[in-house]
Amino acid sequence: MKWKLRSLSEVALIGSGAGFPTVDQGKTVGDFPFLKVSDMNLSGNEISINRWNNMVTESVRSRLRAKAFPSGSVIFPKIGAAIGTNKKRLLNRPCCIDNNVMAITPNPHLLDQDFLYYLLLTKNLSDFASDSNPPSIRKSVVEDWKIPVPPLADQRHIADVLARAQGIIKLRLEAVEKSKVIMPALLVELLGDPATNPKNWPLRSVRDLVARFEGGKNLQAAGEGSTEFKILKVSAVTSGRYVETESKPTPENYAPPANHVIRMGDMLFSRANTEHLVGATAIVRATNGRTLLPDKLWRFIWSEPVDQDFMHALFQSAYVRKQLAMLSSGTSASMRNISQAKLFCLKLPIPPLEKQRSFSIHFNSVISIQAQQAVALKNSLSTFEGLLAKFIGSDFDNKITETDLVEVD
Repeated sequence: MKWKLRSLSEVALIGSGAGFPTVDQGKTVGDFPFLKVSDMNLSGNEISINRWNNMVTESVRSRLRAKAFPSGSVIFPKIGAAIGTNKKRLLNRPCCIDNNVMAITPNPHLLDQDFLYYLLLTKNLSDFASDSNPPSIRKSVVEDWKIPVPPLADQRHIADVLARAQGIIKLRLEAVEKSKVIMPALLVELLGDPATNPKNWPLRSVRDLVARFEGGKNLQAAGEGSTEFKILKVSAVTSGRYVETESKPTPENYAPPANHVIRMGDMLFSRANTEHLVGATAIVRATNGRTLLPDKLWRFIWSEPVDQDFMHALFQSAYVRKQLAMLSSGTSASMRNISQAKLFCLKLPIPPLEKQRSFSIHFNSVISIQAQQAVALKNSLSTFEGLLAKFIGSDFDNKITETDLVEVD
């Protein structure tokens, strides 16, 4: 039997926050956190807000006529671009919210708070926003939302399975983050800290190692599907991995020079980006042969044999990235640039080639671990999304099976 659909107003109270004058902001002591949209920026797989920038006393709350929404309420942005950011948070203590935020407080006898949270994850809030500028979500629209309301026992069972699936995602995310710190630690352990060079490797300039840098051309993007070639965006290397999908179509009938085409094994360098991302490198481990260099990415052309895995790890190290940021110039904090002349003068501790290759063996073992973690994370996300769609999707009549529980475990 299908679960009954009920208006949200039948099973929950919907309310908006209050104005929050600047004079009352910035206090770190009080009875209630006073949450703004900026407090809803959580990392990883968090659900509840445990850090905030403002608190108010009971007397200030009363003066502002700000309601303290109870623990178990779900809050989300109700105005502006933040509506589309999927910021939905579950309160784990009584909190006040400002007038850009809306809260749903479930009736505990009819609607489980965790079930409500997961149900809201299936909703695209932008679909309920007005066409005004800025867009906004009206309270009356939220009150009219039709939601499935199974028996409380079923709600809690579903929420428990989804929480377990989300818990696995959290573990996968933590594993991915831990794997990221292995590489710099490995570099220091095997070859020493580049900042202090404790093993006294020869200091060599980039000019000693690199014959030249090859760059591409800045092209106006064309419509999708109008050409076989695509040109990389700077974002293709900012993560330290080569992401070929971060590209855009070239103009129709464009015939690129051969040296603009990305090749397997290329080590790419971002000469322009923000201060923290400028100088990012990535190695091309696979390519479709139809992707091009832009003007803001360079290809290393080495003047002597080097191990690129070592060079990539060296250029990604905190010390070298800091040096690259210092070498960059530009009046805008949002876009910095490194000239070839300055980059050629950068001095780096360079061990012998056999040491570089020894490092590379360990490097590739770590790469393999990171790839396994990435696959595991993707699978856990897929499992969670599948369970969410099955239990609280458009049909509303699916039941949890033993197979689902095995998938979660």
